[in-house]
Parts: sequence; structure tokens; C-alpha cells
Amino acid sequence: MSATARIAPGPQYMQALARANEVRLARAGLKRRVASGEITVAEVLLGTYWEAENMTISDLLMSQRRWGHTRCRKLLMQVPVSENKTVGSMTERQRRALALLLEQPAQRSRRSESFAPAMAV
Repeated sequence: MSATARIAPGPQYMQALARANEVRLARAGLKRRVASGEITVAEVLLGTYWEAENMTISDLLMSQRRWGHTRCRKLLMQVPVSENKTVGSMTERQRRALALLLEQPAQRSRRSESFAPAMAV
């Protein structure tokens, strides 16, 4: 057997710094997309986003507009999931339960908006 060595383009610490920068930029982009409403936290939880795998669930929730520590903590107490749990370590059941809780208020507000004009007549 012969072992082949791969020659790296630079020192290992430089490669690690470059990779860390890529991850940081990708996470910032994901948070920006969540904040703008382009994508929902429920979609991130149910989808396969490598950027979110090592993010804490509280980081992801607080990237939404008008979400702070208190609102995040109250929601996570319903599931129950720790604020410091990473998205990648969540079970499928926890992901689905949290996504369902996040989608419920949006559905209620849409229903009330659709009935508002009918009630005014």
C-alpha cells in the first residue's frame, strides 16, 4: 500500500481561518434572509441548511424581527428545548414541534385578516 499526501495550498491555520470566515458569512446571510422574511425559521428547521447545523436555536429564533430573549425563552419552554441546543442536535420530533409552534401564529393572523372585510360589511 502506498499513502499519498495531499499538499495544502497554505498553512493549516490559514485554511482553518478561511473556513471559519466562510461559515461566519454563510450564517450571517442566513440570518439576514430570516430577518427579511425571505425564509422562515420553520423552513430552516425542517430543511437541510448546513449553515444552521451548529447555530444555537436561540440565535436562529432571535434573528427574526421583534424576537428577543424573553419571547425566545417562552416559545422554547413549550417544546421543551434548551436555548443553547444547536439546530443540528435537535431530534426530528423537536424540529417538527417547534416548526408547528412557529407557524401557528402566522396562520391565526392570516385567518383574522381574511375574515375582517366580511365582518365589516
